[in-house]
Amino acid sequence: MKISQQTLTKEQKRAISILSIGTFLEYFDLMLYVHMAVLLNGLFFSTGDNFSSKLLSAFSFSVTFIFRPAGAILIGWLGDNIGRKSTVIITSLAMAVSCVMMANLPTYDQIGVLASWAVTICRVFQGMSSMGEVIGANLYLTESISEPLVYPAVVLMVLSSMVGGTVALGVAKLSLGENLNWRWGFWIGAVVAFVGIYSRTCLRETIDFVDAKRQINTYSKDFNIPKKQFLNKPWYKEKINKKLLVAYYLLEQSNPVAFYFTYMYCSYNILQKLHYSTGDIIQHNLIVSLIKLMICCGILFCSIYVKPLKFLKVRFIIFLPIIALTPFWLDSITNQFELLIFQSVFCIFEFGTITADPIFYKSFPVLKRFTTTTLTFSISRAIIYVISSFGLIFLTDTLGNYGLWILLVPVAIGYGWGLWQFIKVEVARDKEVQQKILELAKT
Repeated sequence: MKISQQTLTKEQKRAISILSIGTFLEYFDLMLYVHMAVLLNGLFFSTGDNFSSKLLSAFSFSVTFIFRPAGAILIGWLGDNIGRKSTVIITSLAMAVSCVMMANLPTYDQIGVLASWAVTICRVFQGMSSMGEVIGANLYLTESISEPLVYPAVVLMVLSSMVGGTVALGVAKLSLGENLNWRWGFWIGAVVAFVGIYSRTCLRETIDFVDAKRQINTYSKDFNIPKKQFLNKPWYKEKINKKLLVAYYLLEQSNPVAFYFTYMYCSYNILQKLHYSTGDIIQHNLIVSLIKLMICCGILFCSIYVKPLKFLKVRFIIFLPIIALTPFWLDSITNQFELLIFQSVFCIFEFGTITADPIFYKSFPVLKRFTTTTLTFSISRAIIYVISSFGLIFLTDTLGNYGLWILLVPVAIGYGWGLWQFIKVEVARDKEVQQKILELAKT
C-alpha cells in the first residue's frame, strides 16, 4: 500500500500533461466521425429510405466498438508484457496512421463500395487503438500516483476526453455550417497524434510494473529457473477475483448507455421529431458537451474531498428516480430548451465509473491488469453499444420512449450490484487497517 500523497512531483505533472494530449486526441478522432455521421455516411455509404438510414447510422457508430475486444487482447498483452509506456506510444501511432488514411479516403461516388469498406476498416483501427489510450493512460497514473491525488488525476483524463469530443463537435459544426472541408479535422488529429507520440517517449515506466518485472527477474535468478518456466508455475499465477471482475463489467457497461442516450438518442430522435435541422442538432450537442465539461470540472473538485465510491453511491441513488421519470419527461418536451434542461439533469447524475477507476484497476493483479481491464472495458462497449444503437431503434418504434426502461432498468440493477461489491471490499479493507492500527497501539 502506497503512502498517502499530498502533492504531485514535477515528473507526475509532466506525465499528466503528456497523457492528457493523447486522451484528447483519441476522443477527438473517435468522436469526429460520430458527430459528422450525417455528412460522412452520405459520402462513404449508399443511403436509402429513412429506416435504412437509421440502421446505417447505428452501424457506423457501433462498428468502432464491435472489434474492440480483439484489439484489447493484443494491446492488453503488450501492456502486461512490454510495459505501459510502450503500449500508449504504439496506440498513438496506430491512431495517427488511421487519421492520415481517413483524411485521404476517396468517397463512395469515386470508388463505390470500396469506400464503405475502407472507412469501416479505419473506424475499426481507431476503436482498437483507443483501447490502449483510454485504459493505458488511466493505468499509468494509477500505478504512478498514490491516493488521494490519483483520483483527480484520472478525472483529468476524463476531462481531456470530453474536451476532445467537444472540439470534434466544434469541427463538425464548422464543416457543416460553414462548408469547410471535413478532411482538415482528420489532418489536425494526425498532427496532434505525432506530437503526442514524440512527447510520450519522455515518460518513464510505472513503478508497479517495474517492481513486478524486477521480482520475476530476482526469483528467476535466485532459484535458477528460466523466466518462461517461472511464469507458468501455478504458485506464481495470481488469481483474478471473478466476482469483482463481473462487478467491474457491470459498472463499465453503464458508461456507453449514458453516452448513447445523451448524444444519439435524445438529440437525433427527439429533435428530429421536432423538425430541427442537422446543423441545429450538432449545435445542440455542442452545448450539451460544454455543459458536461462544466459538470466534469465539478466532479474533479469533488474527487479531491469525497471518497470515490461514496460519491458514486450518492449519484446512483439520486439517479434512480430520474430513470423512472425519463419516458414521461421526454414525452412532455416541446422545444430544444426543455430537452437541454433534461439532458443537463441526466448528465449530472448519470451512470459512470468516474473518480473510482483506480480502485477498480487495483483490484486485479499487476501483470494481468492491462489485459483484464482493457478486455472488460471493450466487451462492455461492444455489447452495450450494439444493444443501444440497434435495440432502441426497434424498442422505441414499438413502445415509444417507454422502451427506454427495457434498457435502463437492467443496467441500473447491474450497476447497483457491481458498486455494492466494491463498497464491501473497501469496508473490509478499512476494518483490516483499523485492526492493525489497534494492534500496533497495544504493543
